[in-house]
Amino acid sequence: MDLGLDGRVYVLTGASRGLGFATAAALVADGARVVVSARDADTVKNAVERLGPLAHGLAADLGDPGAAQTLVDAATTRFGRIDGALLSVGGPRPGTSLEITDEQWRQSFETIFVGAVRAARTVAAALGEGGAIAFVASSSVKTPIKGLGLSNGLRPGLAMVAKEMADELGPRGIRVLSLLPGRFLTDRLRGLFDSADDPAREEADSAKNIPLRRIGKPEEFGRAAAFALSPAAGFMTGIALPIDGGATRTL
Repeated sequence: MDLGLDGRVYVLTGASRGLGFATAAALVADGARVVVSARDADTVKNAVERLGPLAHGLAADLGDPGAAQTLVDAATTRFGRIDGALLSVGGPRPGTSLEITDEQWRQSFETIFVGAVRAARTVAAALGEGGAIAFVASSSVKTPIKGLGLSNGLRPGLAMVAKEMADELGPRGIRVLSLLPGRFLTDRLRGLFDSADDPAREEADSAKNIPLRRIGKPEEFGRAAAFALSPAAGFMTGIALPIDGGATRTL
């Protein structure tokens, strides 16, 4: 199936590795151009080298009020247009809602919530009909994750903002949706498994609560996200889409 991605241009944040990089790779494989960003310049450089000539990279932090506009300008300057964005911020630190301090709540709100909303608003201003914005949220949008109070508190609100933006931007032909990844075998998760006494047992135990009985591969998320951003998904908007092997126990 032709996703209609050839020649289209997307900005991806938090995309030097993990699920963001997997999405960039899927977009590039179908002919899209990408501007990838992350906080660390070296990892961004490495990602661009792996993605090839259809990729451009910038070190950027969505906590910086000017970062989103810098990324939009990079896309239009380098590739002549912008068609959408995948907005991902790093996972918040662990801790229950009762353990997290006021300062930790404030800091996470600025990075996870305000930074992502500001980026979406900035990208939306530059998009025309057929544009798409996808927030990378978490399954905590639908059900709390034990020990991740910050995610449980902030991600559902971000998903509702995405829903409201979908209503507001719909008349302009712009789509907005949230993607809710479950457990994927990223470098970060692999590192957690490897630190266990029995990595294979740890991975197997983690997979038991997933109906497909395995951890997801990053490229599986990347292909799903690329489809969601593509013209082929042109009638999908305002939804929170779990990509989790069936682990979410709500509809």
